Amino acid sequence: MPDNKEKRPRSLLIKVWAILLTILLMPVLEAMAHPHVFIVQRLHVVFDENGLAGIKIRWKFDDMFASMIAEDHDRNKNGQLEPSEVKTIKEEAFSYISKSNYFTFVKIDNKPFKIKFIADFNAVLKDQQLEYEFFVPCHVRASHNIKKITVASYDPSYYSAIFFAKNGPVSIASVDAYKVKTAIREDPSTTIYYGMIHPWTLFLEFCLKP
Repeated sequence: MPDNKEKRPRSLLIKVWAILLTILLMPVLEAMAHPHVFIVQRLHVVFDENGLAGIKIRWKFDDMFASMIAEDHDRNKNGQLEPSEVKTIKEEAFSYISKSNYFTFVKIDNKPFKIKFIADFNAVLKDQQLEYEFFVPCHVRASHNIKKITVASYDPSYYSAIFFAKNGPVSIASVDAYKVKTAIREDPSTTIYYGMIHPWTLFLEFCLKP
């Protein structure tokens, strides 16, 4: 018969290895559990007589998040959002992301730009589809030298995943006085979520026309 004393160390060793394996796999397990909210994004780049004025952002949410917001904030259950309901959504289901720069990370000539506030927030519920709209003021004076702006959109915790829309991901307003170039691609210089994700980023260059 096997010795019980021999079994105990072996059983204990197996338990220790199981605990260590669980700890090592925690990031992988968490990655499998994320994200929970999916956002399709469109950006509208706004210029004025001085240069870049800011970025208007439109987010369209997945059906599950839309239904949760409708359940919690469409209080009269008419399938639309009244101004008072939009105000509550801003306070309870949007403003908290200010701690994460509104999931919008801007660099001007490679220097981070802190978003202190946003303007013109609106939430629209139509045919059970939910969209947020808001404007990020970001003033960059134009010159004959090229200004380089990047706009990376991501949730640092990766609880929410943000993707650019396949059709019309970026539009531009009032560019007659400027030469503008845009591109959307992953930014290899930025990583999130254990280094596994490179956020999709708008690369914008502009200058005064000769």
